[in-house]
Amino acid sequence: MPAFHYQALSANHRTEKGVLQADTPRAARAALRERGLTPLNVVLVEADSGHGTRLSATMLVLLTRQLATLFGAGLPLDEVLAAAAEGADGSMRTVTLALRARVMEGSSLAQALAEFPATFSPLYRGSVAAGEQAGRLGVVLAQLAAHLEARDVLRRRVIAALAYPILLLFFALLVVSGLMLYVVPEVTGVFVRNGQSLPWATRTLLAISAGLQAGVWWLLALLLAALAGLMASWRRPAFERWRHRSWLRVPLLSRLLIALDSARYARTLALLGASAVPLLDAMNLANATVANRQLRDALSHAAARVREGAPLAQALAGTGWFPPLALRLIASGERAGRLDAMLDEAAAQLERELDTVLSVLMAALGPVVIIAVGGLVLFIVLAILLPIFQLNQLVR
Repeated sequence: MPAFHYQALSANHRTEKGVLQADTPRAARAALRERGLTPLNVVLVEADSGHGTRLSATMLVLLTRQLATLFGAGLPLDEVLAAAAEGADGSMRTVTLALRARVMEGSSLAQALAEFPATFSPLYRGSVAAGEQAGRLGVVLAQLAAHLEARDVLRRRVIAALAYPILLLFFALLVVSGLMLYVVPEVTGVFVRNGQSLPWATRTLLAISAGLQAGVWWLLALLLAALAGLMASWRRPAFERWRHRSWLRVPLLSRLLIALDSARYARTLALLGASAVPLLDAMNLANATVANRQLRDALSHAAARVREGAPLAQALAGTGWFPPLALRLIASGERAGRLDAMLDEAAAQLERELDTVLSVLMAALGPVVIIAVGGLVLFIVLAILLPIFQLNQLVR
């Protein structure tokens, strides 16, 4: 049964919007009239039609967990989707009803998900398709929910680790800019007007302040032009490759990026393996979750080696990015026929490595920013105070 977006007028002349299911637009309008509403607009829900059908990461986690729970209770798929839609609203209700409509028309769940590519990634759709083929859809949905929850937690952890030093640096730059543009000229201008000879620190500070005052608009224009150029070239393959290669040369940042992508890759590979996805297909799907292009290219080469017959652990070792402990776990899993379990354990080990890197990053970045800003403020204060000390000595 198709789903329709509607806009209707209530008895007290208030506009209401929502989604309902009906066989035809005429039936949808009749259903609205039965509810005491005057239909204004009734439109068939189309996949990614711009009617708010894209789900956020948090909403996707919630929907997947609900589907896993309901399907695990033994309900048929159409009833699972109907029950999930009853407790949802907004975009989640729209997507769920649209999925149920496709399933009722005879599509599989994976085929229905393919009509919403902005919400459901190839990894998600591939796992669901494998689960449907193997008759393990409930298990796969539960694994997907756990995977999405872990990925969301990981993303929040990285953002939380980087937010403090970035905000600290931003506000410190604002404070220093205010000092250089307004406070320093007013204070040091007194000494300049009195004809007092100034120490080198004060002269340097005055030159920087005068340069900023004279060229502040040019500087802002230059920064905006640089930002526009950066945004225009950000996604270009050549610039992206150079950018990702450069990031891997920064000591602490490279450890963070490698740990993040390695943990995500191993966790995704474990999920797909547990969902009965063939190893080569799983590697290609997991490769799409790796953010760094250089790492992604190395993992594509590893997939090619597996295609040629190399063991997974040996192929991943050739990338040079995976820690030895994770490689040993994967190799032992291949030998014992427990690759899925060992991939899961390797992912957990890589996530612990990521926690360590994040802790080091948090411990290092905050003090570095504070020391750098403190040194700059100390220079400004000394440059202002030195002429005052000289003046006191002259008076004595």
